[in-house]
Amino acid sequence: RGLTSAQRARRRVSNALAAAGYVETPSFPFATVESNDLHGSADGGHLPSIKLANPLDGQLPFLRRSLVPGLLQVAHRNVSRGLVDLALFETGVVFLPAAGVEYGTPFVPPLGVRPDAATLAGLDASIPSQPRRVAVLLTGARVAKQPGQGAEAADLADVIDAVRTVASAAGVDVTIVQTRRAALHPGRAGDVRVGDVTVGYVGELLPAVAADADLPGRVIVAELDLDLMISLAGERVVAASLSGFPAATQDVSLVVSEAVPAAEVEAALVSGAGDLLEAVRLVDDYRGPGVDPGTKSLTYALRFRAPDRTLTAAEATEAKLAGVAAAAERFGARIRE
Repeated sequence: RGLTSAQRARRRVSNALAAAGYVETPSFPFATVESNDLHGSADGGHLPSIKLANPLDGQLPFLRRSLVPGLLQVAHRNVSRGLVDLALFETGVVFLPAAGVEYGTPFVPPLGVRPDAATLAGLDASIPSQPRRVAVLLTGARVAKQPGQGAEAADLADVIDAVRTVASAAGVDVTIVQTRRAALHPGRAGDVRVGDVTVGYVGELLPAVAADADLPGRVIVAELDLDLMISLAGERVVAASLSGFPAATQDVSLVVSEAVPAAEVEAALVSGAGDLLEAVRLVDDYRGPGVDPGTKSLTYALRFRAPDRTLTAAEATEAKLAGVAAAAERFGARIRE
């Protein structure tokens, strides 16, 4: 009550991550230019940063472009005190100045009077973009060693689950598409997308980057543009009706080039199969004997359902083959025999 829809969505996200076992750790919004470049861009190239005239810490004189450096500092502080199994998150703004733009204004409107629209627009233009983001960090054991149970290390799948938790709380559906970033391990990095819009990334830090932060072992992070995700969700939630008819389930294994992302093959299956396809999930990624070198076999579990009748096996197979045809047209996919 009394909150905007965006404020309620931000609270849902924080509460969902806390309920999933993550600890919120707000940090100061200060960074070095090197950390801004490394974590603020995909290629690690130089980016403009806002420099403080009188910083609290002379070693951190810039405003952050990413939440990840702050989480790394918090993680380092905890590890140095013997707390090595960490699941952390932070929500906060980042500061994204545009190249070649000089910010600031010599004019301050008088107090006690609301500025007109032009004055407000001028004041807004005098400060850099400050979107709100959410970031998570995992390191150490996901499950601690205990009687009858060995320790289970946190891995990339756990942070992807956190990304899906954030997306569900924000009200959007996301897909993960393989990518490359300067700070992340090749092959263990992905863009997070809502439809065709990239809203963030997830991945495992390069060992050298983790070592620079004095963190032993694997460190997995994700950072998402929370404001963008909430805007893409819209303000209205439309509940889908539930069908009382049974589902028809089938699996399909497709052989494609190793260079083809599994998410793009999945998107082709979805577009080709049509409205009868209710859900699709990647269940296996096989590379080895039985498939040609340079290729991989992707197995998807498909669930079909009609709102007005019980599907026959032939109808489900026809929809599946239509999806396979779309994947074959786009990527040369073929059914694994």
